[in-house]
Amino acid sequence: MNANDASADGFEGGRRFAFGRNWSRFLLGLTDERICAAEQSLRETLGITTLLGKRFLDAGSGSGLFSLAAMNLGAAAVHSFDYDPQSVACTDELKRRFHAGETRWRVEQGSVLDTAYLSRLGQFDVVYSWGVLHHTGSMYEACANICQSVAADGTLVIAIYNDQGPLTKYWTHVKRAYNANAVTRALVVAVHAPYLLGLRWLVRAATGRRTLERGMSLWRDMLDWLGGYPFEAAKPEAIFHFFRERGFVLERLRTCGGRMGCNEFVLRRRGQ
Repeated sequence: MNANDASADGFEGGRRFAFGRNWSRFLLGLTDERICAAEQSLRETLGITTLLGKRFLDAGSGSGLFSLAAMNLGAAAVHSFDYDPQSVACTDELKRRFHAGETRWRVEQGSVLDTAYLSRLGQFDVVYSWGVLHHTGSMYEACANICQSVAADGTLVIAIYNDQGPLTKYWTHVKRAYNANAVTRALVVAVHAPYLLGLRWLVRAATGRRTLERGMSLWRDMLDWLGGYPFEAAKPEAIFHFFRERGFVLERLRTCGGRMGCNEFVLRRRGQ
């Protein structure tokens, strides 16, 4: 799951999760193996071996891991932005560590809910916003806004939480409780960690993976799930129809099988 990218007053009903603080702790344990996993994830998701000649927008960059991966894959330009100042600092830190002084990589604070900001950025060949738009407090507005950033024949990669009906309402209450205060946060983690960590461990054991998909950290990914608020979800068909009406063609879809988690969409904007 990725970092927060939203307007501070763009939602109702609870406190916002400190996405950037979680990412800053993730970076303390960042390894070459996790960077390679992120690069491989981009290759597989986009169906490419290189990003040479491509302009890449990381909308809601979080830790900055996928901006780094895009740079390492040879992107002609990478623009990273996030609403959360600590997430922006994380992305800046990765740039400092691995591509200091690189003018092709720009990092700044911005919001996907700010259409004037997006307009100033122009359009990109690849727009990557994995696990971001459902944390804005206005998911469909964010989805509509991000369309303007995708060039004709460009690719949009998004991941949106799967709508599980009553279970989604349950997780909404869990996330609000997590962000309410330190006591409820500790209770939420104590109750849910054995199940969530055990489930992820079993998945890793069954698949033989040493790291989580996309190079994520088991513990930080779990906290992102438990605390990730604002929180919205949608059925895959709802997202498909929304973007089809805006001139996008679905190229790849990976669902979470109707369970908890994200459905990943790779969409191409039809040429003008």
